[in-house]
Amino acid sequence: MNRLEIYTIGHSNVEASKIIQLLQEYQVDVLVDVRSSPYSQYATQFNRDTFAQLLEESGIEYVFAGSYLGGRPKDLTCYRDDKIDYKEVAKRQWYKKGIERLIEIADERRTAIMCSEENPEQCHRHHLITQTLLEMEVTVLHIRGNGVLESTKLEEKQAEQLALF
Repeated sequence: MNRLEIYTIGHSNVEASKIIQLLQEYQVDVLVDVRSSPYSQYATQFNRDTFAQLLEESGIEYVFAGSYLGGRPKDLTCYRDDKIDYKEVAKRQWYKKGIERLIEIADERRTAIMCSEENPEQCHRHHLITQTLLEMEVTVLHIRGNGVLESTKLEEKQAEQLALF
């Protein structure tokens, strides 16, 4: 049996066509947006409605999941000293349901999650979502802005802390 694969990508401030080109290069069928706030005053081409339409025109389905998988949840109990506590987020039912839905989507079609940070090491999609998926033995591959595909591994400190499922 093949392991499930999920891709990640960060849009940064490049042209939307560049992100779409990278998604097409890796034959991504569904883009799951995991930004808590899918709007930007500096990269307006990635505002939710605008980008969803561009993706649809390119044959890629857009799914918004920032309410459940976003890096800045509204649940104030997920913060310690004004910083997000990913360990706390990972315990929440709404997060677990978001992960379950992500896996359902990825089980049906090639899927990528997207946030704004190009470098996954600086983004919750690596420090939270990827770590959860790796714990579940899902293969996670980061599509970098230069087109290179990077594999990832479970962070040691996360492995000790995460006991999700």
